[in-house]
Amino acid sequence: MKALFFLRHYNDIDHIAPVIYQWAITDHQCDVVLLGSTRFRHDYRIQYLKQLSGVRVAHIREALGWRNFLTWRLQTYMLTGNVRRIPVLGLLAARLSERYDQARREQLWRKATAMLLTRCFGDADGGVITFDWVERNSVISVEWIKILIAMAHARKMRVISLPHGDSPHINQLIRRGERKVGPDTVFSNADIFDRLVVPNELCAKRFRPFLDEKKIAVLGSPRFCAEWLVRLNEILPPSPIKRSDSRLKIVMFLRKANFTTFWEEVAEVVHLIAELPGTEIIIKPHTRSGWKQSLTRDKSIKQLPNVSIADDNAHSAHLMNWSDVIIDLATSVIFEAVRTKKPVLAADYLIAGRSTVAYYMPETELRCRDDVYEKINHFLNNGCADFYIEAHRQRFLQEMLDVPDENVLQHYVTLLEESAETTD
Repeated sequence: MKALFFLRHYNDIDHIAPVIYQWAITDHQCDVVLLGSTRFRHDYRIQYLKQLSGVRVAHIREALGWRNFLTWRLQTYMLTGNVRRIPVLGLLAARLSERYDQARREQLWRKATAMLLTRCFGDADGGVITFDWVERNSVISVEWIKILIAMAHARKMRVISLPHGDSPHINQLIRRGERKVGPDTVFSNADIFDRLVVPNELCAKRFRPFLDEKKIAVLGSPRFCAEWLVRLNEILPPSPIKRSDSRLKIVMFLRKANFTTFWEEVAEVVHLIAELPGTEIIIKPHTRSGWKQSLTRDKSIKQLPNVSIADDNAHSAHLMNWSDVIIDLATSVIFEAVRTKKPVLAADYLIAGRSTVAYYMPETELRCRDDVYEKINHFLNNGCADFYIEAHRQRFLQEMLDVPDENVLQHYVTLLEESAETTD
């Protein structure tokens, strides 16, 4: 069977690469087309996928050629919300979209889509195409995706939306400006796809207001399933992090800048821990908006001898392997640590939200600065073993990661196979 996987950015690669891996080792063929920065061609997971039999990887610039790519990219920028919000560029984009109306844009969308479908599937009908969760604020034009879906349907292909993340918050109002509980229209584009896949029920409830129940498949987490974590550690490049003789190594993962975070207290926590003898801290900014986070610019933090800011060369898996303890401000990356029984301290009092980890495992929650002091001292004096209440951890694994069971990757491939065989 043949599939076409579209990937946009780091999170897409992180969560969808395991599905591509399983598709390939099940003796299927696929094309992987990168829609974002060309630098992702060098990502270690992409490099690994390229070596698998039946997998062909290309940036969309290579798939379309320079001229078609430039017009496709410019037309995409003309319609995306990120550009529209920039004062001067937004005005220019609005005027261009009036000049190049929908009828003119459709010609280019159709030309680009025809080239991509022919490149992957030739003249054959049938097959399956995947995108990630294309949300309302996506940097890829929904107008184009709708045309691609229509053209795929005409060739008896199905288009599936796969996860690009998880749900590290148990509550809804977590970003600046969010003041009303209810269906969030950021997820309203889900209905354009034939099926939408989510890792767990917590993610599924975001989408239910916007699409038919039959379209939703809850299949567990490809990124954090046990099978992929074994493979990921095998292909992980050598770590750039130097070892030291510190007694307790701590990683702090930061959330995206648009999530409400109490940065003054985060800095206090860093200073508190740094003053405890034997500790070492690495702060990991968010992969796409770390430069917007005030903590990474705090001179008093940068001057601490046992504190450092991780750069892009240190993958989350490197940091996970290096650390003894993780302090989390509600990121899904730490689900891996829960899987491997590494202590996670859910710093819920530092954010405007309730973390999924603290909800399932109350023993992880930090509720005040005293909790930080006492837990870090406990680790220093007693070690990090036997941190979790195992019944709590098992419930988290069963309801968040291994849904409905541990055969996560095969469930994803089965769904794609069934979709590729659908011809009605």
